[in-house]
Amino acid sequence: MNEKLCQSCGKPMGQTNELYGTEKNGTKSCDYCDDCYKNGEFTTNISKERMIEVSIPYLLKEKPGIDEAQARKEMEDFFPTLKRWKTH
Repeated sequence: MNEKLCQSCGKPMGQTNELYGTEKNGTKSCDYCDDCYKNGEFTTNISKERMIEVSIPYLLKEKPGIDEAQARKEMEDFFPTLKRWKTH
């Protein structure tokens, strides 16, 4: 699977560009979803740690059978690979 993921929250963005955020000039962002990025800016000033906490329930739903500790560990390993969080 080589699906494009939001480089802020990790959400799969699909094959069309309808889930992509926008740059200041109105073009679609290549990296971020519309929940995280609009008009060339991030929609929230969320920390990586908080983004991980917010994302855990989604991973638990996506991967039945893992517990919260396993989900947190996966997210703690995954988020630093995303563009937004590489410098933090």
